[in-house]
Amino acid sequence: MPDRIVKLAGRIFLTGNIRLMTGLHIGGRQGELSIGGLDLPVIRNPRNNRPYIPGSSLKGKMRSLSEKLSNAPQNTTVNAGKEGGAGRVQLHTAQNEEEYKAYWVNPVFGVMGDKGDMVTAPNRLLVRDVALTDASATELDNVKTDLPYSEVKWEAAIDRVTSAATPRQIERVPAGAVFGPMELVFSVYQPDDLALFNNVLIALQLVEDDYLGGHGSRGSGKVKFEGLSLVSKHGPAYAAGMPRLFASLAELNPTTVQTWLNEQNLFPA
Repeated sequence: MPDRIVKLAGRIFLTGNIRLMTGLHIGGRQGELSIGGLDLPVIRNPRNNRPYIPGSSLKGKMRSLSEKLSNAPQNTTVNAGKEGGAGRVQLHTAQNEEEYKAYWVNPVFGVMGDKGDMVTAPNRLLVRDVALTDASATELDNVKTDLPYSEVKWEAAIDRVTSAATPRQIERVPAGAVFGPMELVFSVYQPDDLALFNNVLIALQLVEDDYLGGHGSRGSGKVKFEGLSLVSKHGPAYAAGMPRLFASLAELNPTTVQTWLNEQNLFPA
């Protein structure tokens, strides 16, 4: 069998901040039940008790919306064996090389590790956890919130037959808070990957137009990506170039980005 060669041409780094336009709920582990306790707490960094946005939550939302946009078949069920179907998730995974190439979500976001030969295809996109900024933490320290860095939102589940209401408490990070720096790392292996990068920007736009976290249909999770910066590292020295700054996703149009990518010369003649 010939040696497998994967050559990394370089990486593209997209950084910025995530501003909450409405309250954000990304669930954490529920502690011991207590009278008056929260039904749905947010995830927090145990070292400083600050909420954060897991990279898996942002990347998962980007991928889920991208699969719908690209019409990728929902051919894989996760947690299929759970009683009553609780926690079951339908998603797309390439079943063969032809399907891998047919939908850009596969090379951009990667494939599941149990799909045979497809595991040899490298994942391009890495999304890191995003911490609450120090400025937002200080601001929330100076205002009255229900809990450290968060608010408690009361909701009621209504029985469709009896109209009986069952109240519950949902913890959210308040609107206006900023998480950052967000960092998305896109690995480039071949010239076609440069065109694939535009799909990352499309996925972020889909998130802006939808929601992040839970309870989006009830108002939570509207976000805005701002203060964005693009920079690349490539070549034998793996040296970083000068960053290109953008105020918002609207400025990151495909033409501008492709022009910038060509200037980086990741694949010199």
